[in-house]
Amino acid sequence: MTGPVFLNGRFVSQPVTGVQRFSAEIVGAIERLMQMDAWPETTLLTPKMGNRTRLATPSSRLQTREVGTRSGHVWEQMELPKAARRGTLISLGNTAPVLAGRRQVVVIHDAGVFDTPYSYSWRFRLWYKGLQHSLAKTGAQIATVSDFSRQRIAKRLGLDPAGITVMYEGADHVLRVPADPTILDRHGLVPGQFALVVGSRAAHKNLSALREVGAMLQKRGMVIAVAGGANKDVFQDASGDGLGERRLGRTTDAELRALYENAACLLFPSRYEGFGLPPVEAMACGCPVVASAGGAVQEICGEDALYFDNDAPVSIVRAVERLLDETGLADTLKARGLARAASLSWDASARRLADVVRRAS
Repeated sequence: MTGPVFLNGRFVSQPVTGVQRFSAEIVGAIERLMQMDAWPETTLLTPKMGNRTRLATPSSRLQTREVGTRSGHVWEQMELPKAARRGTLISLGNTAPVLAGRRQVVVIHDAGVFDTPYSYSWRFRLWYKGLQHSLAKTGAQIATVSDFSRQRIAKRLGLDPAGITVMYEGADHVLRVPADPTILDRHGLVPGQFALVVGSRAAHKNLSALREVGAMLQKRGMVIAVAGGANKDVFQDASGDGLGERRLGRTTDAELRALYENAACLLFPSRYEGFGLPPVEAMACGCPVVASAGGAVQEICGEDALYFDNDAPVSIVRAVERLLDETGLADTLKARGLARAASLSWDASARRLADVVRRAS
């Protein structure tokens, strides 16, 4: 690579959802690769952070520098490109400064604002559509997290799919912290007697599809536990009222690991995902996955999960009943899921990203 490399650190100041998790894990992987001289010297550029926690550790070769005086989109579009003008900029969370031109890499996770507009506020849709079209026109290098997303992004932005790099996400982060089983007692959850749902209450997450399976589980003395929050400035809310669920709110990594390790299964009814991190997290923890068929999730999980048709509620019920009743099926899915998750690492994702950065440098 020629010239310095900079990372767009706007995500550090944002609430943690899937995209921010991805960004933090990729930065951590870059830091590890730098320690092995397998990644060039890099600086993480952030808005003014005040007393908020920074990512880089004191011993890290990854430098962190606060730049500018503003925040949000204004910081990203106006102040960030000035600070990165002498090098290659990497933006990991769907947005990037148009003024950075061709010498940048942007990870766009999906084409959701085009494909599932009902899930997002109109302001969010308008901004993201215009911005991503502009980034494509500037010639920025684009990467994404699945072949499904590559095809959808290429179609929506008028690009050649061959010019978009796929870098799968990792699963190893969920095993870095010990499980915190106290979350089970706080919410009255019995090991093996609940099905877990992880995700926001956005419309495309499709929680309403779980009503009938929720009723079936209640008859067996089981419940649905829902972990995750929602950003009302971004997503249109779709409540899961009627599931008889236990709402857990946002959880720590330690709590989430305990939930995966003790759930009968992960239910993942989402109609649209760029990758689908919860299913691979569940697999890494030995939790069987029951997910909506098609799209990125089936691409990533392959034959190591059970699938159902979102448009046929009885299909969901039958899939979960099969998992609970068929002797040996849950154990088989656990073993196969563990093997699949072990093949997905953040370091491998960062190495793939390095190939894209070389082309942009």
